[in-house]
Amino acid sequence: MDASGEEPGTAEPVAGRVRAGEVELACFEWGRARRGRGPTLLLVHATGFHARCWDPVVRHLGGHHVIAVDLRSHGRSERREITHWDVFGADLAALARALELREVLGVGHSMGGHALVDAAAREPARFRGLVLVDPVIASPDQYGEGGWRISTPGGEPHPTAKRRRRFASPEAMIVRFRDRVPYRVFHPDALRAYSRHGLLPAPDGNGFELACPPEIEASIYTTSRTNSGVFESLRALEIPVLVLRARRPPKDRGVMDFSSSPTWPGLVHELRHGREIHFPDRTHFLPMEIPERIAELVLAEARQAGA
Repeated sequence: MDASGEEPGTAEPVAGRVRAGEVELACFEWGRARRGRGPTLLLVHATGFHARCWDPVVRHLGGHHVIAVDLRSHGRSERREITHWDVFGADLAALARALELREVLGVGHSMGGHALVDAAAREPARFRGLVLVDPVIASPDQYGEGGWRISTPGGEPHPTAKRRRRFASPEAMIVRFRDRVPYRVFHPDALRAYSRHGLLPAPDGNGFELACPPEIEASIYTTSRTNSGVFESLRALEIPVLVLRARRPPKDRGVMDFSSSPTWPGLVHELRHGREIHFPDRTHFLPMEIPERIAELVLAEARQAGA
């Protein structure tokens, strides 16, 4: 990755690609001149999203070295079939080694939080703390022996596989989503970042396509209970971990209801040094809904990590 002296929020990040084990990951870096002068903030996104969804949060993280990563099969990273969630933590651990990161405060939303738990357990010397933003970690009884795949009625593909994948422009994507659930709760800057950076030019030159193909996104949802080893990782962490948990799901939650929390309420009790903040009136999309508040909490944890 190239060097950059820019502070977070003051300029476009420097884009780079990093060989992280078996895959090549796209990364975006702000404030490289600050590296080593405090914790590095490593930001990891949710299923179907991408690194630049963190832009509205990064805007409030001035004074820190920040890296946001596109997980495998997302954004501009290498696409690979997803059959097990343990690959995401392995990728992040390999990324931390490749970039020789130290004093890391990992900040992960949804699947990104799950992945950071595994990464920090694999590379404990590199991490000073974690902020898990509504992580996809269900109760242990939902994983079964060795993990399992989530089935759908009649064996049909997960509904996300039928998502619209092509748009005329990022602006057209914004218009389509801005009044729809769950995007209507997004801060305007968050919807803009999601749309602007979540599309790639279509191979035939006609418009744009989702950077995370719908069939890959669907495979991630159906394999979300495969990594039962995440509980061993949770219990191994010796660092401070802040869990941010959104509103509880309704009893009749549908398969396409992503608005409420996927986080097991007992999660914080599995951690040696865990704390929790509950947002009972907020959706699962906390970084997109209240980016400035999320940034405030990250900065508080960064001060603790750097003390």
